[in-house]
Amino acid sequence: MRARLRSLATAVPDHTLKTEDVMREAATIFAGRHVDFDRMMPVFANTGIDCRYSVKPYAWFRGEQGWPERTQAFIDGASELFRRAATSALAKAGVDAGEVDTIVTVSSTGVATPSIEARVLHEMGFRDDVARVPVFGLGCAGGVSGLSLAARLAEASPGSTVLIAVIELCTLAFRPDEMTKSNIVATALFGDGAAACVVSTVGEAHGEIEHAGEHTWPGTIDVMGWRMDPQGFGAIFSRSIPDLAATDLRPAADAFLTRHGLSLTDAGAFSFHPGGAKVITALEQAFSLEQGQLQDERTVLAGYGNMS
Repeated sequence: MRARLRSLATAVPDHTLKTEDVMREAATIFAGRHVDFDRMMPVFANTGIDCRYSVKPYAWFRGEQGWPERTQAFIDGASELFRRAATSALAKAGVDAGEVDTIVTVSSTGVATPSIEARVLHEMGFRDDVARVPVFGLGCAGGVSGLSLAARLAEASPGSTVLIAVIELCTLAFRPDEMTKSNIVATALFGDGAAACVVSTVGEAHGEIEHAGEHTWPGTIDVMGWRMDPQGFGAIFSRSIPDLAATDLRPAADAFLTRHGLSLTDAGAFSFHPGGAKVITALEQAFSLEQGQLQDERTVLAGYGNMS
């Protein structure tokens, strides 16, 4: 039996970050400290982002925050977004928390032990014996890879109910002490948010999850990720990211489709991670789409930023 997507819900925190306000805050923090900051200011205007959301207000980012403060902010913010997204997803599926057999929690923007779902488990009504699968390190692939994992778990135990929650608090990686281009780009792009799904092989659903695949490119470890610095995460962004999206993703997608007896012409629609304006344009080129065809991705980017 194939896994079915029974519901999908999203949640964002309460603090809104408008691009024009972020630019002013960044200028206050970086101007005079970063020799190239004035030259890099157009980065903010060229992101295609109008606003984003954050678990913390502007005042928090002006201070010097270390690992203890960032970790506590992650635990508090991620727990609240888990509650919101998971509660909505369960309600949409008509499922009680006590009926959930497995919880998959995905995040790459903070570390918590016990993990986030354990911290809210009893207050939300989940069973004592619910299986927990916390996942760290998938980055931008966390949403689709986590959904694939949830589908495999549901299919391995037909009739069971799997809740997956993906929570990314990217803004907590902001580093006022770091005068690097990657940190400026992260400041211009990152937003916070969460999504949750209920997956099962039974019950009414929006559709089946038919196939899933993954691909890892050799020599790309340093393209994107985190450094573990004394003050917190340090963003790693390679200038080659749009080029890699334009040249390397399509062959992997074609190979995946071929393995399942399909081709790109069988796709009725596309859904990509809105990692940035240049990346979206590169994806349109890679998949021979018309310029502007990935409008949903641009809309999400404009309203929420890059949520990893």
